[in-house]
Amino acid sequence: MLKIVADANVYISAILFGGKPEEIIGLARQGRIELLLSGAILDQVARVLKRKFDWSDWQISEVIDELRSLAILITPKQTLAIIKEKESDNRVLECAVEGKAQYIVSGDKRHLLALEKFQGIEILSPAELLKLL
Repeated sequence: MLKIVADANVYISAILFGGKPEEIIGLARQGRIELLLSGAILDQVARVLKRKFDWSDWQISEVIDELRSLAILITPKQTLAIIKEKESDNRVLECAVEGKAQYIVSGDKRHLLALEKFQGIEILSPAELLKLL
């Protein structure tokens, strides 16, 4: 089964706007892909929902619990500093490396998608991943 790490913006987009990011979450629900998550990615999702969208702690807790139930929680042992401009993207890379993911899914054109590949892990947009599947 394909192991995939999605960055926080994919989860935020899926939760708030649906579309292709939501289709990816649906594939995990159906057991067609394996989502890998780390505490750092979950923390970023929670921070963004709180700060940018003014979600209540209860709403955030519900979403985080659901994401935990859909994914395998990874605890990276190494700290990477590959992307200097956006430290949180390094947490995504760490999760993918530790979990031996085949793909990282991101909507971040400036940082993650610009890498294209990291340690053999392809970095794709949600649309690219769905086309591949």
